[in-house]
Amino acid sequence: MSRLIRAAAMLASVMVLAACGTLTEMELDTSATELTRYAHNGNLQAEVDSLAAPLIEHGETPGIVVGVLLPEGGTQFFGYGTVRQGQDAKPDGDTIFPIGSLSKGFLGAITAVLVQEGVLSWNDTLGELLPADTRLSPDAKKITLLQLATHTSGLPRQPFTFQTFRYFVQFLFTGENFYRHFDNDFVFDYLSDYTAQKQTEPQYSNLGYGLLGHVIELRTGLSLDALLDQKLLRPLGLKNTSYVPTDLSGYATRALGYAGDQPKFIARGEPVPDWKFTELMKGSAGIYSSARDLLTFAAAHLDDIKSGKTALNAALTDTLQVRFPRLHDAPAVAWVVDDVNGQHIIYQVGLVAGYTSYIGLDVQRHSAVVVLQNSFNWKGKVGHKLLARMARAQSPRKQ
Repeated sequence: MSRLIRAAAMLASVMVLAACGTLTEMELDTSATELTRYAHNGNLQAEVDSLAAPLIEHGETPGIVVGVLLPEGGTQFFGYGTVRQGQDAKPDGDTIFPIGSLSKGFLGAITAVLVQEGVLSWNDTLGELLPADTRLSPDAKKITLLQLATHTSGLPRQPFTFQTFRYFVQFLFTGENFYRHFDNDFVFDYLSDYTAQKQTEPQYSNLGYGLLGHVIELRTGLSLDALLDQKLLRPLGLKNTSYVPTDLSGYATRALGYAGDQPKFIARGEPVPDWKFTELMKGSAGIYSSARDLLTFAAAHLDDIKSGKTALNAALTDTLQVRFPRLHDAPAVAWVVDDVNGQHIIYQVGLVAGYTSYIGLDVQRHSAVVVLQNSFNWKGKVGHKLLARMARAQSPRKQ
């Protein structure tokens, strides 16, 4: 019983898990030596080794793969540890991982393409898009697509109910999905008497992205699987990305997930179950992908800055635009825009039981970094640091 009491006491501070993308702490270089090392020796392999290898050596994660998009357009992949405890197989650019909230980047891009095509408008409201008999409060009816996509709708990360609380406590001991009851009945029962809170800041919402996916399925008459394939996978040539991981050729050798900082009462390094999301919530966190596909996705955003010719080009550019200006953690469509030690970084983070994912863009220098781990860890120790050091390497050196 005492363990359950302790688990309950943690709820207020920890009830933020499962595909959350705004509460990860990003470690930054703290000395001039750290910032300038790569700039002085130009050895990318050694630099990635210095950041990623210690995570394996210290037992923070069984495996990690780092993908780098270089300014000239080339890509490199660096794998460490193992995809499965007890095996020697290192993860590589094609290893399949659940990517958690990086799924929101794909859903945001799909929505932006539909906006460019005139199928949707960012100003469309739930009241306009959902069937007339849908149970929605007056405040819920006013929520727009843009608000859902930028976490400015006022909707919570997840509705706080006794069932959610009970499943969350179970998660701390078992690793099981505490979103498994988020089906249509549960969500629309919540929205039927939803009252908007007065807010001046964005509020990250997994529920909001679940609704976004649901709405565009209704409006288009197509499943998210079909929309993902039609709007992104085929145009970009992505081969290892899907809401249905068993359809991927690399599924049998995918990375398996292990406990890290969470679940709290499972020992670090012990296996945890993969999560399956309800149809309503899969748009929020249900995609599996690889570092290679994620870098291709990243590169498409950077190329679009120059071209902007097609609906997809314009859509990806649109998703990077800040919609709620502020100095740090400014929301774009699925992306977060930040100034880190004077460097403009646009990024996303995914956290789901057993896995941590990161994708970061440096638009000015046409660079990107992807980091995938098969362990849940709060701190991002590679992505921001590597982007900063790569930027330093391209800056003119003082004589």
